[in-house]
Amino acid sequence: MGELSTDKTPARIAGMFDAIAPRYDLLNHVLSAGLDRRWRARAVAELRLGARARVLDLCTGTADLALTTVRKSAGATVIGVDFAGQMLRLAQAKLRTLDATRSIHLVRGDATKIPLADASCDAATIGFGIRNVVDPAGALAEIARVLRPGARLAILEFGLPVIPAVRPLYLWYFNQVLPRIGRAVSRHDAAYSYLPASVGTFQFGEDFARILRDAGFSHVKASPLAFGIVYLYTAQKL
Repeated sequence: MGELSTDKTPARIAGMFDAIAPRYDLLNHVLSAGLDRRWRARAVAELRLGARARVLDLCTGTADLALTTVRKSAGATVIGVDFAGQMLRLAQAKLRTLDATRSIHLVRGDATKIPLADASCDAATIGFGIRNVVDPAGALAEIARVLRPGARLAILEFGLPVIPAVRPLYLWYFNQVLPRIGRAVSRHDAAYSYLPASVGTFQFGEDFARILRDAGFSHVKASPLAFGIVYLYTAQKL
């Protein structure tokens, strides 16, 4: 894919997501065959939220995971943080349409410098964003900082199939077919070549679970979904 395609300089990543923002939700649903909704619901369930929980949704994008959180957890409020301005503008329009602006508040900010106070959140989520952060360990340390003791974290991220017979077919689709569909729908040359390239260099499964433990989380679990195409990571702040 070339070195440029996995460059995670914040300005480059923000610009890339801003460029594909208008068709981002559509492509998520199409390319996952609608499974993305089920994955988000599973992630929120794993948070085990109490009444009136305050949740951080880092790399919130167009706020789909934040919306799932408030739908599934009565009284919950979400602070959605992202550094891509156009993604946040589309998210804000979506929140207005769905009458969710009272329960979800959007903030433009960097994952490695979260603009929230220490121990101010009851839980945190990231949906398919941690692999795009230039310093994942630094972002996890920041999440640990803003979480209260005992708070839970749920992260959805791409991986690779764990079943040997499935992996070659999936890699062919992921590297050859998916980028062509993504380019045709998003009209952006680089974004959907970056996707398989970034997944290929990301430490997933137990490797990422170790990074979570090193960042100060306990009860870490890496659960493969859809044969390992996606992983759900859950953890608890010490």
